[in-house]
Amino acid sequence: MLKTFYKSTLIAAVVMVTSANAFAADKVYRLKLAESWGPNFPVFGDSVKNMVKMAEEMSNGRLKIRVDSANKHKSAFGVFDMVKSGQYDMGHSASYYYKGKVPNTLYFTTMPFGMTAMEQHAWFQYGGGQELMDQVYGDHNLMAFPGGNTGVQMGGWFRKEINSLDDLQNLKMRIPGFAGEVLAKLGATPVNIPPGELYTSLERNTIDALEWVGPSLDLRMGFHKIAPFYYMGWHEPATELMFIINKKKMASLPADLQAILEVAMRKAAYDMYVQSYALSAENWEKMTSEFPNIQVKTFPPAVLSAIKNANDEILAEKASGDEMAAKIIKSQQDYLKLVRVWTDISEYGYIKSTKE
Repeated sequence: MLKTFYKSTLIAAVVMVTSANAFAADKVYRLKLAESWGPNFPVFGDSVKNMVKMAEEMSNGRLKIRVDSANKHKSAFGVFDMVKSGQYDMGHSASYYYKGKVPNTLYFTTMPFGMTAMEQHAWFQYGGGQELMDQVYGDHNLMAFPGGNTGVQMGGWFRKEINSLDDLQNLKMRIPGFAGEVLAKLGATPVNIPPGELYTSLERNTIDALEWVGPSLDLRMGFHKIAPFYYMGWHEPATELMFIINKKKMASLPADLQAILEVAMRKAAYDMYVQSYALSAENWEKMTSEFPNIQVKTFPPAVLSAIKNANDEILAEKASGDEMAAKIIKSQQDYLKLVRVWTDISEYGYIKSTKE
């Protein structure tokens, strides 16, 4: 009798556990994501759509993510705060948009004269970059993951040619991040403007110049209709966008969904870099063949030298006044010194030695 009771009790417990597991497996987890871009924004927005689609498919429908674009939440540069507060569970933005609030976030987007996309990804995954980003974002109840790279960005669209440092004096230019501080040191006036307002700001003379991305996105924006001088880049050699997640919300997900979400973000980030590269190649060909009035320029050596010196001085200032900044800067510089030797031998060496 007692044996029968224990047996029936055990069977009931197994059934209950099995039912609970089945219920948990079928439970749908719904997240809200705020992006800094407008609806259907190319490349950047595609990265978000790809991630959302993959997460839902890999989870067999158990993970669903609603995306609110900037036109809905009305705060293109407020994604950090909205995810931190729990208003949104996730976000897709650029770290350097938040340098005024959390200065050490800016280093995780890109740095002037810094690493290329592949070098930077290697730093994130194998050089300690992700761990440093975990520390900076972790202090704000956030997690951050690479969210897609544009590759080398162009130096910007200018109404007038830049021939000397004098031409930078009082130049009002849309340029965010560390590069904006560099140009400010040389007499320019940097401003940050949401993507949806860039063309009108240039058209109405609110700004004299702007940098956006590169051929992948610039051509469709029409900047060449207003500013014909298109300069080669120095300021953003590997612009990495970020997926950010509320730390408590991430912890509330089952372990398998956390893993699925991380895989979906990494795959979407990779896809964005490939898409950006492909579109830049296609649009560069269109620019040169269909819009001959675009004048591609490089900054004069004296100007670039002054920019580099200003960059080094500001880096030294940042490192001297902030222990975490010093740690990040040293990590990036040490890794660049290590990895660039191989980049020179492999990528650059291959192109140079096989070029006809």
